[in-house]
Amino acid sequence: NSKSAILLETSTGKIIYENNANEKLPPASMTKIMSMLLIMEAIDSGKLSLEDDVLISENSASMGGSQIFIEAGETYKVKDLLKGIAIASGNDAVVAMAEKVGGTVENFVKMMNDKAKQLGLKNTVFVNPHGLDAEGHYSSAYDMAMIAKELLKHEKILEFTSIYEDYLQKPDGSSTWLVNTNRLVRFYEGVDG
Repeated sequence: NSKSAILLETSTGKIIYENNANEKLPPASMTKIMSMLLIMEAIDSGKLSLEDDVLISENSASMGGSQIFIEAGETYKVKDLLKGIAIASGNDAVVAMAEKVGGTVENFVKMMNDKAKQLGLKNTVFVNPHGLDAEGHYSSAYDMAMIAKELLKHEKILEFTSIYEDYLQKPDGSSTWLVNTNRLVRFYEGVDG
């Protein structure tokens, strides 16, 4: 019943199933696949470490939608914010990481679009790193599959995306429960039978 879909074999790129795979649609939180790709590239190239500190800005703390409730002035490790993105789809966490990797959100978005061009994607334009609806922000099932295929070359990301639940330890000693809404991960972990 989906408007658009694709299923492909990642090692060969062979398309197994597709339906309107090139239709431009709002990618919503799937936008974070590209954000995570840029973060993982920065880690694997040595420009960033999982142990690096990230100071939370007012901008990142004020993001709406799905969030992990980080606050301006707090400091977190890259690995904690990556968990917040991969597990809980935290818009606040991805904006904090966009600022860390790109210097500014605007520069990070430029990096996202540059990477899309480098991958040869023809139906993708990003205007933010989180996926909240915005004019001119779109992608296609095919393009998203190509981004995901590229992300999976960074195998360490699976240590984050395969987690069903975890806790984010806050600087004040409290914690935030992170839970994965991806039913495939929930099923794999035995949560849904």
